[in-house]
Amino acid sequence: MTSTLLQFPRLNAPKLHHLPNGLTIIAEQMPIEAVNLSLWIKVGSAIETDAINGMAHFLEHMIFKGTERLASGEFERRIEERGAVTNAATSQDYTHYYITTAPGDFAELAPLQIDVVFNPSIPDDAFERERLVVLEEIKRSEDNPRRRTFRRAMETAFDQLPYRRPVLGPEAVITQLQPQQMRDFHSYWYQPLSITAVAVGNLPEEELVATIAEAFAQVSNSQQSSVNSQQSTVNNPEPAFTEIVRREFIDESLQQARLVMVWRVPGLNQLEQTYGLDVLAGILGHGRTSRLVQDLREERGLVSSISVSNMSNLLQGTFYISAKCAVENIQAVEDAIAQHILRLQTELISEKEIERVRRRVANRFIFGNETPSDRAGLYGYYQSLVGDLEPAFNYPDHIQAQNATDLMQTANQYLDPDAYGVVVMKPL
Repeated sequence: MTSTLLQFPRLNAPKLHHLPNGLTIIAEQMPIEAVNLSLWIKVGSAIETDAINGMAHFLEHMIFKGTERLASGEFERRIEERGAVTNAATSQDYTHYYITTAPGDFAELAPLQIDVVFNPSIPDDAFERERLVVLEEIKRSEDNPRRRTFRRAMETAFDQLPYRRPVLGPEAVITQLQPQQMRDFHSYWYQPLSITAVAVGNLPEEELVATIAEAFAQVSNSQQSSVNSQQSTVNNPEPAFTEIVRREFIDESLQQARLVMVWRVPGLNQLEQTYGLDVLAGILGHGRTSRLVQDLREERGLVSSISVSNMSNLLQGTFYISAKCAVENIQAVEDAIAQHILRLQTELISEKEIERVRRRVANRFIFGNETPSDRAGLYGYYQSLVGDLEPAFNYPDHIQAQNATDLMQTANQYLDPDAYGVVVMKPL
């Protein structure tokens, strides 16, 4: 086992370990009376084909249905007995499992989490019961106007990349999936090379690493199954829009119209290109004094809400502007947003505006490092997806380094006021 001590700014001092089996372990002692263990699996809906879309999320549910050593429900019972907490989440690019325990319980509970994640039984009867739960979750998602709008926007943003599909998968696919398909999917993808285990809390770093390494050593090595045909092969970024691509829908559940405008932008595999877009998102839509909020909501009253995000998936990101407004204001809002994008390309942003975003980012970085779970999430996200811990600590520095000329260049390169995807959802 090799270990590298990485020196970072005063807030952080984790150690990075690579085990011979390919597992990556990150550990940091932190003087707060809790320990968080996060397991980041570089497996999400993006690696699925259309035929098994939703498998990664469905598997996340089945992980907690027991192993050879732990009956279904036993893991949660033992977690709750100790006042610990556990949860999980699936996204396009990763699946994330975690527990937070008292330091004195970590040596007992951490191996249980590792066991449920790597040795799930996936019994047929539990699979059928959980299928109903997942189908109900899909139904609730489809009943949610915000999620419906987002799904339409992603289908517009991407023609080929798997980010156009919902993480939960469609009902038609989930109803057809079989337990053996899931067992094959798990044994193929849940391998040490795909895993980053992060432990942060008030135990010596050596003890955290030893507990995790020993638990992984006891995990049986599953034989890799031949499920290459289940892997999505679409992995090239899509070209920028060359015109305005418009899609309109009637949604009878809405009280107001929804307008979403999207641009294809670099993802985490071009990390250096994302920082300027993050700043531009802040300039346009973060806080009451941001440009779009101030102009369209506060001054002109054209929208009831408006937000801007630079969403960085691994293969490609989307610059995403979303607004709620009256139907009669839709065109005015779209035109105004396009004018603000044009202004970013033609006028240098004031130092005062840039400094507001810099300060906000710096403060949020500090606030986002206060708990063991905060840090474990930060470390796991970057190490798992980017293969590097450094961006977890120098993100504020990259934001500080963005100047007005850089930002104008970024706007001109990636945000075209005459070429984007737009989705309009109108009430009946």
